[in-house]
Formats: sequence, structure tokens, C-alpha cells
Amino acid sequence: MDFEALGLKAGIEIHQQLDTAEKLFCRCPTTLRKTEEHTGELFRYLHATVSEMGEIDRAAAEEMMDRRQFHYLTYPTTCLVENDEEPPAPMNREALGIALQVAKTFSMHPVEQVHTMRKLVIDGSNTSGFQRTALVAMGGDLPNGGAVETICLEEEAAQRVEGDTFSLDRLGIPLVEITTSPCMYTPEDVQTTAEYIGMVLRSTGKVKRGLGTIRQDINVSIAAGARVEIKGVQELDLIAEVVRREAQRQTELLAIRDELRTRHASVGEETYDVTALFRETKSSILKKAKMIRAFVLPGFAGLVGREIQPGRRLGSEISDYVKKCGLGGIFHTDELPAYGVTAEEVARLREHLGVADEDAIILVSGSKEKTACGVKQARHRARLAFEGIPEETRKMLEEGSTAYMRPLPGAARMYPETDVFPVVITDAIWEEIQVPELLSDLARRFERDLDPAVARQVAYSESLPLFRAAIRAGIKPNLAARTILATLKELGRDGVAVEKVSNDDVLAVLLAVEKDTVAKEAIPEILTEIAAGTPMATVIESHAGGISDEELAAIARKVVADRIDFVTEKGMRALGPLMGLVMDEARGKVDGKKVSEVLRSEISRVI
Repeated sequence: MDFEALGLKAGIEIHQQLDTAEKLFCRCPTTLRKTEEHTGELFRYLHATVSEMGEIDRAAAEEMMDRRQFHYLTYPTTCLVENDEEPPAPMNREALGIALQVAKTFSMHPVEQVHTMRKLVIDGSNTSGFQRTALVAMGGDLPNGGAVETICLEEEAAQRVEGDTFSLDRLGIPLVEITTSPCMYTPEDVQTTAEYIGMVLRSTGKVKRGLGTIRQDINVSIAAGARVEIKGVQELDLIAEVVRREAQRQTELLAIRDELRTRHASVGEETYDVTALFRETKSSILKKAKMIRAFVLPGFAGLVGREIQPGRRLGSEISDYVKKCGLGGIFHTDELPAYGVTAEEVARLREHLGVADEDAIILVSGSKEKTACGVKQARHRARLAFEGIPEETRKMLEEGSTAYMRPLPGAARMYPETDVFPVVITDAIWEEIQVPELLSDLARRFERDLDPAVARQVAYSESLPLFRAAIRAGIKPNLAARTILATLKELGRDGVAVEKVSNDDVLAVLLAVEKDTVAKEAIPEILTEIAAGTPMATVIESHAGGISDEELAAIARKVVADRIDFVTEKGMRALGPLMGLVMDEARGKVDGKKVSEVLRSEISRVI
């Protein structure tokens, strides 16, 4: 696709969890729990309230279309603040300090007073029905010439376990929200910018790592389209694909709009109860429905089933809107007969409604109340097809396509949090904030001692603090990098429980090697024994002491003698195959370089 010709424009919002000791508005730890560890449960029904502007936010209003009971899991590490049964504590100053550090790294300007606001969210992700958020700084720079518009400090949402069940261990963990200007014009540019911002965040050394700890929301539009916000993109490698697919979706929806206008298509206003027509149907979905309603889309035939993204059609878009009523979706005549609905049933339906071949029919099944809601929603989305691209908040699906979540929220979703005092950012506080060394600069500095690829891997690794501790302890950089990045990973792949090996254990083993107490070849075996539960001191002792030069020469002499025919045939090429045999005999108590020298000498003696 020619993105310049399309007028592609994108901006991103990055949400990064901070690695603080306590949550943002209570003193609970920021530790995630296994759901089976929960010790309590509670339920909530959430309702939107009228904002101080005198209206209910449109996104919240749509969430209320289906009355839902939300179920929350509590833990000994959560408290009444997460339950929304106690006012919040003052803002966590450690989290605020990290947010200011990130702001200063982007050359931003802090606000004079940090005021906490409530952002209306009634999708169940917060027991209170709102998320607390606070603007911290504005006006930063990006390498591509764009801008970081704002940094906010927010509380993390509760984690969805399944359906309408949420876990409260994640609720309240501090996170920063970084919002850029719409300064990206290709999918690759969006991904590159996200990578850069992620690198800056990790450079602080104070952000959580791992899947789910950072999420990107991407705002995308094309010149003739509309702004769409795609939420929750977790995989960095998928960002460019998500943008490409959204550009494709908007292009296809505009083509459908033009075709509908050419056909003089319309949206039928009459709704039909067609339950009786499917009384004998083999469709399991329609069979169990208490009511089946239908309405006609004159001139829509072939367009409802037209693909707009891989695996997604205009019918999928209509179905997403219907799901807001608590229904599973729709059937439409562009996809029928299918799903147990026969061609005879489709023909009977068309005849009953008196529609032409160029018309499409939408079927909505369920209870009387929900189907009434579903038809209203489906008709609303069908009308939007004449406008082209509705402004929406969407969620990412597997492989980069998206689905409708809710309308874009408006200004009515924000109102002041009166339970939290504002925090004044004085000049003295701002001056004390230190800008961290960027990981990209750190990698270049590590290149003085390491291969460039290894240097970058170390700098960007979650094990960077361990590597730094090893260097401070006097460990050679190559030995530390090899052990931390490769040996532990290889042992993990072999089934060794490396998670039971602490950083202190690794440092102790590396120091033993550095002091020649044990040979470096023994590191994998020592770490394996520690992972199995053997005390570290016992393992070190069993591998310590080494062997004498005479003992090593005797081992090499015996290995060569036992395989004299092989040595005679291969000559010095036998060195490599015999190295492992001698190392096994030496049980990792001697350096490989020394083994090579002794073995080479022994082979030279006999050939």
C-alpha cells in the first residue's frame, strides 16, 4: 500500500507498569498473584454517572446497554482501596519520581501541580467505575522530529481472568502513559518510535518487564478516514502489521461506502419477528433462541460479506456492535446458507420478507429484550457504513486485525478526584531528577569489552542488574555475559529449574571461577546441582581443588592410548573429538585451554 498517498497518520500511547514497592494510591505491594491464591471475592454492578459537564460519556453509556455483574478476586496483598471501600492514600512519591525521570529524559516540562482526575471506565476493569490518572509533564521531543505530548501517572486496571471475572492484584500498580503527537506516517515508523520509547523507559531500570507490563494503544487514520484507537497491542513486532491492517480496513470501508451510495442502498426501518420460520431449523444457535428478529438492508447484498481485513468483514463490524447487548452476534444472508441454516430456509426468509436479490437480511437471535437492543445496534452500524469510518476504540485480535470495543470517549469521561491532594512540583524537586544513561549508549559503552551483538543483548536484557553486579565484583565481562545470557538459558531449555538459582548464587559461582577455585567448564554442572537443591557451598567444595599437571597428563595419555587407532588415522584432527573425553574425566576441574595444550602434546608424541 502507498501510505503516503493514503495520507496515513498515526500516534501512540504507551502504558508501562512501574517497578515500585507499593501501589499508586495504597501501600499494597505491586506483586501479581496466581488466581488460585485468592482468599476472597466480591461483586459489583457498575453504572456511569453524569459528569460535571452535565452529560454521560458516550463510551460509558454504551457499556451500560447490557446489565452485567462483575466478579472480583481478592488476596491478602490487596486492601479496601482496591475494593473501593476506603478512600485512596496519598500518591506514591516513588512512582511520581520515576514519571518525572522519564519526562526529563524526553526534555519535557513538568506541570506545577499534579492533580489527580477520575476517568470513567465501567467495563469492569475497576471496582470504582473509574481510573485515577494525573498529568505530570508536557512537550517532549522524539528522534523523528515528532513530540511526546503528555506523560500521565495512572493506576493499572484489574486483570481480566475470564468473562466478567477480574483479579484485583494488578489493580492500582503505577503506570506511566506516554502520548505522542500524530507524527508517524508509515507502519514501520510507528514500530520504530514504540521501540525507542520502550528503550527510554527501560533505561530507568525502574519499570516492570515481561508480557503484559507494557501495552501500546495506536491511533490511526488515513486522509479520507477517521481516527481509530486500537488498544492493548502488547507484541512490539505486531505494531506495524496492526497499522497496515487498519489502513486496509479504512480503505475497504470507504470503498463500501462509495458502492452503497452508487447503489442508492438504504437501511430498512421495519423489524420482523421471524422466529416461526426457523422452528424446525438445524441451526443450534437459532434453535435455542427465544426470539429471532430480522431487518432488511436494501442494496447491501455482497457488501456485508466483503472482507475488509484478513478474517474480518462488514458483517463482523455489525456483529461487534450487536455483542454490546450481550448477544453472540448476527447471521446475514451474505454468509448463508451456513451454520446449520439451509438454502431452503434462506429462500423462505427472502420470500417471507419480499426482498430482492440485491438486498441483504440481518438476523438477530436471543431473548426479546436483547434482540430488540441488537437490532437497534446493527441498524446503527449499518447506517454508519454510509459515512465510511466511524471513530471508534477497537481491540487487537490475533495476528493484527481488530474488533470494535466502544465509541471514542469524549471530554465527559473526566472529572476531578477529590480524595487525593495535589502534589506541587517545585524547582528543587525537578532539579534533583537525574536523567538515566540510555540503553543504546550503554550498549556502545559495553562494546569496549564485548562483541557488539553481545553488548547490545546485555544492555537490553532483564539481567542487566546482575551483569552490572558481576562487573562490580570483578568478574570478567565475557565470563559474566556468557553465563548470564547463554548458560542459564541453555540449562533452562534442558529442563533445569534455573528459576531456583538466585542472583547471589550466580555471583558466588562466577567469583569461584574468577579465583580459580573451580574451572569455568564446571559452571553448568554447578548451577544444575544448585537448581536441584544442593547447597551452593557444598557444590563449590565438590568441584574445587582441581587436579595436578601429572594427573591431567595421565588422563590424556590414557584417552589417547585407548583410541590409538583413531589417533593414528586422524592425527591432530583427533584433538577435537578427544577433548570432551578428557574434560569428562577431569570433571570440570581444569581449564579447557590447559586440557587442549596437554592433549595436543600427547597426540604429537604418538603420531
